[in-house]
Amino acid sequence: MALITTGRSFIRDLGKHGALGVYAPLEGGFEGRYLRRLRGAGYTSYTITARGLGDVSAYLTGIHGVRPPHLGKKGTAAGAAVGYVYYVPPVVNTQLEALPAKSKGLVLWILEGYVLSDDEIEYLVNLAQMEPRLKIVIERGGERYFRWTPLEKTLAIAS
Repeated sequence: MALITTGRSFIRDLGKHGALGVYAPLEGGFEGRYLRRLRGAGYTSYTITARGLGDVSAYLTGIHGVRPPHLGKKGTAAGAAVGYVYYVPPVVNTQLEALPAKSKGLVLWILEGYVLSDDEIEYLVNLAQMEPRLKIVIERGGERYFRWTPLEKTLAIAS
């Protein structure tokens, strides 16, 4: 692989498949290069980590409750001492509504995607197929060089 890559084949494959699983060297830096090339091609990017994501479908496409750490403080109500629940709008829907008119779409780049289960990966593949403006890139593991494959091919084969 060349030191300076244009990223054309990556962008073409992302547009064709809608969701890619990437394997990058562990020292990092490649995600920034490819995100820069995606932004240069007209996409808007949004990066999240898979650690602590919880229910993927609720976090990305539904209104979901978040309970911040209570730090040992009790609430003022007579309820449980676990703190208040704050409701957060869906991440993907909010980002898609805020896309600029000239944008090709939203690229959701998920770091540390190796912690996601096969059911969650399958949901993300289906989500990218249902919403044509949404493209998903998930880091599935480490490799000696940067490579990608369609996300559905990264699922474990059930025996």
